[in-house]
Amino acid sequence: MMVTGCDDKRVRVFNTRNKNLVCRMKGHEGAVKAVAISPDCEHFASASFDKTARIWRTRDATTLHVLTGHTKSVECLCFSLDSSQLCTGSWDRTAIVWNVEKGYMVKLLIGHENLVQSVSFSYTSEWLATGSWDHTVRLWQLKSSDGDDKVMVLNGHKGNIHGVAFSKEGMLASCSWDKTIRLWNARNGKLIHVLTGHLGWVQAVTFSPDGCYCASVSDDETVRLWEVVTGQCVKVLEGKTEEAQHCGFTKGGALVASGAASVTLALVPN
Repeated sequence: MMVTGCDDKRVRVFNTRNKNLVCRMKGHEGAVKAVAISPDCEHFASASFDKTARIWRTRDATTLHVLTGHTKSVECLCFSLDSSQLCTGSWDRTAIVWNVEKGYMVKLLIGHENLVQSVSFSYTSEWLATGSWDHTVRLWQLKSSDGDDKVMVLNGHKGNIHGVAFSKEGMLASCSWDKTIRLWNARNGKLIHVLTGHLGWVQAVTFSPDGCYCASVSDDETVRLWEVVTGQCVKVLEGKTEEAQHCGFTKGGALVASGAASVTLALVPN
């Protein structure tokens, strides 16, 4: 299953095997800015310019919840690994954590000074990362033994942050319009590597399933594969990547880059 959102206010579901359109859903009153599928595949979610997010049932493509709470366009969202929570980020400079089953607000995260462009849960859901156009990454502790949730502000980027991602081992990656990717220790907020090489804005970043590699997509029309331990670029993909805006890995470790007009598949080095 593949889910897409569009400026026509609709969410579409496609069968990835035969590439056929399965259904299209109405409900949003503004452009759909982002979509996500829950890890258990029971639900998918959409974020919209209409200031709302929606959680949909996969089995019948009906709306489970309309999430209201943001005061401006909702730009990004993601599910926790256990599929129990959803986080949304907005032009109103906040992020909100929601309960998926009941649809209520769990936590309102305030602190950024500009648009929250990207959000990501850690594998344990102990931490949530948010990337903002204020050039900072914030690490929010969602589960603490003493009830005093910590917030770490990660500085260093010189441009808007467009993507954040956690590795299975707890490393955090952030990518920016300053043309760099930064790798951080998510437990203490310390910088590990600054990955340079892209010649354009970096739009997305992700980790391989084993955490040994991260991949990045840039406006320079390349997809780069980086070795996490050394911070070295081990592969540059060019050709048919000019429209790529997102990247991800399959469970088998193949790298997929996608955009409005193309999909590129590459194998990770052994």
